Amino acid sequence: MSSSTVKRVVIERFDRELLRGFVKPQHYLLAEGLELMSPDGSVAIVPLDQIKAVSFVRDPDGDGVLSERRSFLARPKVAGLWVEARFRDGDAMEGVMPNNLLQVEHSGYSLSPPETGGNAQRVFVPRKALADLQVLGVVGTRKKRPAAAVAEQQIRLFAED
Repeated sequence: MSSSTVKRVVIERFDRELLRGFVKPQHYLLAEGLELMSPDGSVAIVPLDQIKAVSFVRDPDGDGVLSERRSFLARPKVAGLWVEARFRDGDAMEGVMPNNLLQVEHSGYSLSPPETGGNAQRVFVPRKALADLQVLGVVGTRKKRPAAAVAEQQIRLFAED
């Protein structure tokens, strides 16, 4: 995503209504809800218990993440925790979240969606929208030790000449 001061979002609510607008990425989450600026410039607070997913999108007139493919076709290539989010209404989607507990927000989870070429680049799912969040796998590269360190730890069975 670009480093602009506002991000384009599509908010998908449980009543199937789509809200389009802009948020400030550093402080859009408030105690009472999500602060959304509509395209006409009015600011509203959307309660988190009404929000199913917040899609950070490329095209503000396009669809959100819930109208795209919701599961990975194969094991994801992006490093992180591969998770399945089950919503209160029984709906589900997969995503990848950072494998760093310091990056987990207290009011919800930020995921990378399965459809990398789709309109949604990132997704925020409020905790209040979820019935369950299950880790399907840990994706990433193992840190390889230098060959010298591995050779030193190797047990010698025979005396070397």
